[in-house]
Amino acid sequence: MGLLSKKDANLILDPLADNNPITIQVLGICSALAITAELKASVVMALSVLFVLGVGNVVISLMRNIIPSKIRIIVQLIVVATLVIVVDQVLKAFAYELSKTLAVFVGLIITNCIIMGRFEAFALGNGPWKSFLDGIGNALGYGVILIIVGFFRELLGSGTLFGIPVLGDPIAKTGLYATGYENNGFMIIPPAALIVVGIIIWVQRSRNKALIEEA
Repeated sequence: MGLLSKKDANLILDPLADNNPITIQVLGICSALAITAELKASVVMALSVLFVLGVGNVVISLMRNIIPSKIRIIVQLIVVATLVIVVDQVLKAFAYELSKTLAVFVGLIITNCIIMGRFEAFALGNGPWKSFLDGIGNALGYGVILIIVGFFRELLGSGTLFGIPVLGDPIAKTGLYATGYENNGFMIIPPAALIVVGIIIWVQRSRNKALIEEA
């Protein structure tokens, strides 16, 4: 018998595809627009949300029977704010330059509707193990989209990945630039993220017709 039952495995797998928090539930769009101009920032944000949502779901689940209903939102905010502070301090200690770039957006994890939504909809009604799997699954689903968007935006907008030139030198006109190729500056600005997310949504619905809403 495997470590995970089919139902438990679905808690992780569903958000990666047919119940993705960004492309299906349309949550967390703000960060998808704001921080995906660079792949490195996308990866760090994905890992940050993975930690906050995975641990936060477990904490809320463990406290679910002692949290008064009237103040549950306040308690959830305190839990996520504490975890975000931990993430912020770790970034400042080990990736200071990146922490300055992401400072505002890391703080906004506190109000990320994916995190608050999973606390409210799942962690408050399920045990710690299932809540952990749900948190990891939704964070991975969120992170995968961020990384895909960041990959294409940085590659097409700057010709780099993780800040490393991969298409050649645009000034010396080497590599792909020798053929006349130029970076697409539009990909660096936030509206480009909507286009990439839109293409991902189109691909998802093309593969799975059940996701197409009835008119």
